[in-house]
Amino acid sequence: MDVIYHYDGSFDGFLSCVFDSYVYKEIPAGFSSGEDGVFTLFDSRTVLTVPDHAARVLRKVTALSPEAALLLRRGFLTCLPDKEPCLFRLVSKLLREGPGFLRNRSDETLFPVVKAVQHLHGEVHLLKGFVRFSDLGGVLGGEIEPKNRVLPVLGGHFTARFHNERFFLYDRTHKEALFHVPGQSVIRPLADFQMAPPDETEAHYRLLWKCFYDTIAIKERENPRLRMSNMPKRYWNTMTEFQGEDWFRPQSSPEAVSGPGAPAGISAPETLPPRGPSAPASGL
Repeated sequence: MDVIYHYDGSFDGFLSCVFDSYVYKEIPAGFSSGEDGVFTLFDSRTVLTVPDHAARVLRKVTALSPEAALLLRRGFLTCLPDKEPCLFRLVSKLLREGPGFLRNRSDETLFPVVKAVQHLHGEVHLLKGFVRFSDLGGVLGGEIEPKNRVLPVLGGHFTARFHNERFFLYDRTHKEALFHVPGQSVIRPLADFQMAPPDETEAHYRLLWKCFYDTIAIKERENPRLRMSNMPKRYWNTMTEFQGEDWFRPQSSPEAVSGPGAPAGISAPETLPPRGPSAPASGL
């Protein structure tokens, strides 16, 4: 029977879909997540997220191939079109045939997932150098616009680098943020966000960075095509050196800054926000 699985969009929710497909002996014709339904001629069924079911699926995949388990986790974070059907086919083939096909990178089931994960890793690598933090009253804050859900992978780099700092990193694309206080980090959904304006000190730091960027440039050797190859233009929206004049203008009155320099709508992360929908973050 052809059926569409509707789930909550979490990694555990997807694994619960895999579990249900074996319990009911059916192959889902598609997947949908979130509040918006999908118009289809197929029957649909809501799959509840059951952590125990998800854990059983992940344990089985890991027992067969730790490499496949990591590929599954990372694959779920990618922007691969029809991500869930691709990952479902990967798991199904692993359970049916064993891990032997994982040695063949050109395998039609494996290749799209591997390619998507490579794209994820490439984006994470670039963002390690492209993220720009601002000092907002003692809290470091930054924004990114990635294609993939990079925070579960990228977060480890910054929590290790700034382990004694309080900071947040907001993903504009996927509406979620990494919050870190010394000793603990979490990723939480964050639908509405607006960066607080800079005070005079932060505005000065921004101008210094802009001045440094302009000064080290050699006009006689300017190569826009090479620059866009090394620093793709889609990342420029969140990089200090490419911002307009307003980005370097300090807040006129301290009273207008909401909270102790934290972004509007979020408390400064002295304590971490309440728990929300999970991402396959830990241990990635």
